[in-house]
Amino acid sequence: MTILERHDTGAIAHLRMTAPERLNALSDEMIAALQDQFDALQSDTSIRVVILSGAGKAFCAGHDLKQMTAGRQAPDGGKAYFKDLFDRCARMMQSIRALPQPVIAQTHGIATAAGCQLVASCDLAVAAEGTRFGVNGVNIGLFCSTPMVALTRNIPRKQAFEMLTTGQFIDAARAEALGLINHAVPEAELETATRQLAETLAAKLGAAVKIGKKAFYTQMDMPLDQAYAYTGDIMVENMLYRDTTEGIAAFIEKRDPDWQQ
Repeated sequence: MTILERHDTGAIAHLRMTAPERLNALSDEMIAALQDQFDALQSDTSIRVVILSGAGKAFCAGHDLKQMTAGRQAPDGGKAYFKDLFDRCARMMQSIRALPQPVIAQTHGIATAAGCQLVASCDLAVAAEGTRFGVNGVNIGLFCSTPMVALTRNIPRKQAFEMLTTGQFIDAARAEALGLINHAVPEAELETATRQLAETLAAKLGAAVKIGKKAFYTQMDMPLDQAYAYTGDIMVENMLYRDTTEGIAAFIEKRDPDWQQ
């Protein structure tokens, strides 16, 4: 039985974590399966948007604590295993940002620790009302240092620090207010709302979204003047696309664009 299913509908790929008995924990196997799919999507020009969801009663409960406990049995106390684990997980999380396609987290139940990190690493997120988010490793004596990286790039500093040090959950409404997710919707509408968002993105010029996603993240790490210089060059490149010229002409002529990419 696979622990990660992929189903493509048109230009939308839907990845579904299917280990509900383990609350879709980021086990060694799950990290590897996600990495394989992200690597494949990197060069898949037929896909314009990716949806990531979880089966069962939770989106993702973070790392697999039973596997981590077993890893501690090594002669070095698990140091080499833990270093490798967190390196592999970090690579997988960063692969989301590196993808040319926007990735939407379709979240329900709980998203805790590295599961919350996974939501924060996605470009967009839709959550069912009642979903709880937390970086609560501190409750078992393990500060969520790697989830902190993605979390602090999504929500304000003091709110992130409070979540990390108290181990308390926030609900979907609070997550939306802080910017961890884009929309909180009734649970019965979660799949439809996520699909509608994905279809909206998939209808845009793929080449423009691809260049825009890369520019979005690159300019965030630059000083203001460098960011404007860099994005100015991106605008020039984008303006020279054949389909951008067609899009502008279609807008002026009040017709649908005939895009080829």
